[in-house]
Amino acid sequence: MADFSVSTSINLMRQTAPFVAFRVIVYFSIAVAYVLVTGAGAGIGWGIGAFGDEEFRASAAMWGGGIGFSATAAVLYFLREYVLYMVKAGHIAVMVEVLDGRELPAGKGQIAYAQDIVKERFGQSNVLFGIDQLLKGVIRAITGLVEGIASILPIPGLDGLMKLVRAFLKVAVGMIDEVILAYSMRIRADNPWEASRDGLVLYGQNAKPMIGNAAWIALISYALSFVVFLIMLAPAGLVVYMLPGAWSAGGFVFAILFAWAVKAALIEPFAIACLLQAFFKVTEGQEPNPEWVAKLDGASAKFGKLTEKAKGWVSGKVGGKTA
Repeated sequence: MADFSVSTSINLMRQTAPFVAFRVIVYFSIAVAYVLVTGAGAGIGWGIGAFGDEEFRASAAMWGGGIGFSATAAVLYFLREYVLYMVKAGHIAVMVEVLDGRELPAGKGQIAYAQDIVKERFGQSNVLFGIDQLLKGVIRAITGLVEGIASILPIPGLDGLMKLVRAFLKVAVGMIDEVILAYSMRIRADNPWEASRDGLVLYGQNAKPMIGNAAWIALISYALSFVVFLIMLAPAGLVVYMLPGAWSAGGFVFAILFAWAVKAALIEPFAIACLLQAFFKVTEGQEPNPEWVAKLDGASAKFGKLTEKAKGWVSGKVGGKTA
């Protein structure tokens, strides 16, 4: 039985509508940037190709488009820290406020309010990004530690299928790091490294129910994403038709890109809303279990690094500095 309510998640999306709109602007701007720069690259390649035959021109346009696409991806890779800080963490912050029954400002004030919460909890974006990267590593270790991954759906003798199940579950827990960040915000932690460490321990000791919930949420999310992908094939094909030269793979690539934008802007926050409910419900009233602390210490060097960072943050505050 799921530990979340779909109607509650939809209500969370409704109450945080300004942030949902902000996500739509950010992620669709990214998609448009891909299309524009790819188109510009294809156009440049098409122009260079005029010095050769038709085959050379088509090849130059394809290479130009590919270079434009790759250049956009490289730029956005370096902006991922900013997106996490300004968009994802901010939306999580206001979701936590709603779940705890607090009033939110309307309009753009909600975005500023959320960013103030994130800044208060984590300080600079590099702190939040550093925590997130360590969380991802420890969550992978927890997924490997929990032998219940195979026992959730016990199908003896079907090793190939179980490998597929394990691979799916690893994908399913891909947003757990954001839930751990939400835990840190919810308890109003002064030390985000320590709070993240405790959140990981709580996740570890409740891994079976959390992985079960995450699996259901992942199924819903990817089913919706596939439907969006099919819908986006038509506009993506139109974009490719307008590009100079023949780029047969473009329609498929752009459909994936547009579907990703919808997933990141709308489907992902819905999934996070479901996961937040599940995590807060299954961990209600619990304290970190020392046995799981020991397990994680032995299983992941990144967990030990979180502990070190937590101690450094405390000593830094005592010394009048921030870590």
